[in-house]
Amino acid sequence: MSSKSHAKPVEHKTVIIRVKRQDKRDSQPYWESFEVPRRSNMNIISALQYIAANPKTTDGKATTPVVWDSGCLEEVCGACTMVINGHVRQSCSSLIDKLSPDNEPITLEPMSKFPVVRDLWVDRQRLFDDLRKVKAWVPIDGTHDLGAGPPIAQDQQEIAYPLSRCMSCGCCLEACPQYTPEGSFVGAAVISQVRLFNEHPIGKVLKDERLEALKGPGGLSDCSKAGNCVEVCPKEIPLMESIAAVQRQATLYSIRKFFTK
Repeated sequence: MSSKSHAKPVEHKTVIIRVKRQDKRDSQPYWESFEVPRRSNMNIISALQYIAANPKTTDGKATTPVVWDSGCLEEVCGACTMVINGHVRQSCSSLIDKLSPDNEPITLEPMSKFPVVRDLWVDRQRLFDDLRKVKAWVPIDGTHDLGAGPPIAQDQQEIAYPLSRCMSCGCCLEACPQYTPEGSFVGAAVISQVRLFNEHPIGKVLKDERLEALKGPGGLSDCSKAGNCVEVCPKEIPLMESIAAVQRQATLYSIRKFFTK
C-alpha cells in the first residue's frame, strides 16, 4: 500500500479574509485584509466577530472594526446577506471550510443593489417599501380576537409554504439584472409575496389592489425572466413559477377590468 494513503490532510491554522470597506454612504470604498484563526465548521460571521474583537490588518495596522448586519444567525432573518467570493449568499450559513478548502483568501463585499451604510451593512429599505406598495400582508379588522381563520386545503398549503419561507434577504434582487439602484423594478421577492397573499383565503381581498400596483412602472413588465433569482435563493423558493402565476393573474384581472368598465 502506498504511503500516500496514510497521509493526513494539511490543517490550515489561519485564513485570510479580504473585506471591501466603506466608512460612510458617500465615501470611497477600499480593501483591507485580516488573518483569522481557522476552526473546523466556522462560518463567516465567526470570522467577522474575530475581526471585530481584533481589528488589525495583515500588515499589522490597527483599524476600525468591520461593520455588518445580522440577527438570528440561523438563516431566518435574512439580514446578513453579502457578496462572498463573488456570489451573493447568507454569511451565517457560509462555512469557511467550503469557501476555502485549500486555504484561498475569502473576499467579502456588500450587496451592490442597495446603498451602503458602512462596510458590509446596506440599507434594504427599498425592498420593504416595495412590500408595502403591494400590500404584502393579510388584512384584519382589528387587534381583537377574530377567532380561527378559514381552513386552507392541503394542496394549497403545499404551494404556500415554500413562498412563506421568504426572509426578504435580497439575494434574488442582487442577482437580478433588471433590479438596479437607479431603476424601479420591485423584483422577484416582492412578486412572489404577491402570489402568496393573493392565494390566501383572507389575503385575496386585496388581490386587485396588488395586481394594480404591479401593472405600473417597476412591475411585472420589467421582468426579463433571466432566472438568476432562482439560482441564488437560499430558501429554494420557486420564484419563476411565482412570477408566471402573478402574470396570469394580472392578465385575467386586466381582461375582467376591460369588460366591466
